[in-house]
Amino acid sequence: MKNIKIIIAGPRGRMGREAVRLVERTDHFQLIAVLDYKNDGKMLADLGDFPNVNVPIYTDIEQCFQENDADVLIDLTTPEVGMTHAETALRYGVRPVVGTTGFTKENLLKLEADCQEKKIGCIIAPNFAIGAVLMMRFSQMAAKFFNDVEIIELHHDQKLDAPSGTAVKTAEMISAVKEEKQQGHPNEKETMKGARGANYDGMHIHSVRLPGLIAHQQVMFGSNGQTLTIRHDSYNRESFMSGVKVAVETVMNIDTFIYGLENILE
Repeated sequence: MKNIKIIIAGPRGRMGREAVRLVERTDHFQLIAVLDYKNDGKMLADLGDFPNVNVPIYTDIEQCFQENDADVLIDLTTPEVGMTHAETALRYGVRPVVGTTGFTKENLLKLEADCQEKKIGCIIAPNFAIGAVLMMRFSQMAAKFFNDVEIIELHHDQKLDAPSGTAVKTAEMISAVKEEKQQGHPNEKETMKGARGANYDGMHIHSVRLPGLIAHQQVMFGSNGQTLTIRHDSYNRESFMSGVKVAVETVMNIDTFIYGLENILE
């Protein structure tokens, strides 16, 4: 199999470090450079975490793409930075695989248009854990039979966006197969603002942020005399790497925009 030449944005972050390890242990992946907001001109090996990974660090994404013939950009940064990186990558003919959540609908439409123009692939995934993708799929299946549902997502206390991209994507998938319904008593009143969480087409989404958590979500369905709970837990960030690997391999063979890992899993 031909080597896939990869640039990673955010190599010092917790997800970024796992991505570097993934590329290093995958025979047909080749790390050729990394993007960071500091340490320009140094080698990744100079930073201590990866003493044997001698690839250059760039702070200027334009310079990085000009000096390195990359196939794929893996971006695991923030929505604002990730959007800029993805747009720039597409402009240079590099295929983005982005695991950052918090993109707006306008952002996604812009990236889709860029892909159509360049005729190359781009994958944006709110969650790279295979189990989380299955949790979303199973929830969509269940929503055809249960019309009342609430989503509870739980993450570490350093997560910036609420609700999570996974929770929003789950709500979108459920909404696509069930009628909109304002859940709860028609006359219910929040005695404390926000007690019922966010509202998406009548569904309620609740966000929990606590130290000790990584990434967790449960989708609770209710009907007369029964409930159904579908839950996924990520206990470490290595759990996301199987999905990153699949996305990198897939993006090399598509020329379209894909939002959500569930769209590439057979």
